[in-house]
Amino acid sequence: MRTLAELIPHLKLGGRRPPLPPLALLTDHTRRVDPLAAAAVLPPGSLVVFRHYDMPGRAGLAAHLARLCRARRLVLLVAADLDLAVRLGAGVHLPEGLAVAASSRLRLWHRRRGRCLTAAAHGRLALCRAAALGADAALLSPVFPTASHPGGKTLGPLHFRRLARGAALPVYALGGISGATLRQLTASGAAGIATVSGLHR
Repeated sequence: MRTLAELIPHLKLGGRRPPLPPLALLTDHTRRVDPLAAAAVLPPGSLVVFRHYDMPGRAGLAAHLARLCRARRLVLLVAADLDLAVRLGAGVHLPEGLAVAASSRLRLWHRRRGRCLTAAAHGRLALCRAAALGADAALLSPVFPTASHPGGKTLGPLHFRRLARGAALPVYALGGISGATLRQLTASGAAGIATVSGLHR
């Protein structure tokens, strides 16, 4: 069975390409996935969103990850921490709530430094806010049932398609993405795929 990284180039997702790659990995300490090991198997040029919120030693782990990303030509974004992103020379990813209240400092940093800025979204309003913020892309979720929110409400491929095609910025599909579900996103308008633990599914 081919991995997501191998499948994505062969699918016609149909979305507008942001200045970012078609595959994104989101780190998550609650899944006990080693971010360094996960990033080490990504294709060069892939996107890595470092989350690991409130974890002891977060800054040190982020620094190790930043070195790995530079060596492997991966694009690193730090979630919800502009100061850490600035220290690492990385981009920033905003959870949906923080995108609503994005600071003028972040907007100025994004405009002047040209680093990547992405935002999480769970619906049309959040996509509009991400576009108004000037984000380079939004990560829209959950598209399919996901282990992190078992039994939770999902967008489904049809609603995702409507939202992605109507958005004013490129949109990544996140949530329950696997080799099987990925095929349902053909011609969906997705600019790329984001995953937490689905790289090898």
